[in-house]
Amino acid sequence: MIAYIKGTITFKNPTFILVETGGIGYHINISLNTYARIEKQENIKILTHLLVREDSHTLYGFADDAERAMFLHLISVSGVGPTTAQIVLSSLTTDDLRSAIIGENVALFQKVKGIGPKTAKRIILDLKDKMMKDGGETTTTLLTPQDNTMREEALSALSALGFNRIAVQKTLNQILRDHPGVSTVEELIKLALKQMS
Repeated sequence: MIAYIKGTITFKNPTFILVETGGIGYHINISLNTYARIEKQENIKILTHLLVREDSHTLYGFADDAERAMFLHLISVSGVGPTTAQIVLSSLTTDDLRSAIIGENVALFQKVKGIGPKTAKRIILDLKDKMMKDGGETTTTLLTPQDNTMREEALSALSALGFNRIAVQKTLNQILRDHPGVSTVEELIKLALKQMS
């Protein structure tokens, strides 16, 4: 198993990077969340998972352990392949995903391209216990269904204003943790604008 690759990025786009090390160039598939974190880097150490199939050996890369662990959880679900897992991880941060699974937020999953209600319910059913064991209880108490709804509305509004979607998600998550008293979308957006300006 290839646990990580350390080398120079010779090509990058939002779906994959080429990393050269020891005279070999590795094609590594990545999510948009990972791309956002490595976009300005040239030399990199990227965590990987090698998926071996009869007709291919495919490398998937991750900016951190949490994303790699979530990828492995997702592909363990019947009907969820690596491509779908990458789309999910491109659309939602690992924190959002964990909250959606524990909070049984089917609607949030259905906003992800290619995820229907059946797949969303299967992901939740298969992974909820694992997320709880991994310390997800704290996330549940911090992110209520009301928080999720407010965050989605604020995310849409701030994305429409031209802010980076991934950066907005991280900011909103932090605000909801640090300010549990936030009760309106307007208040949430104002706090986000202060932090992001």
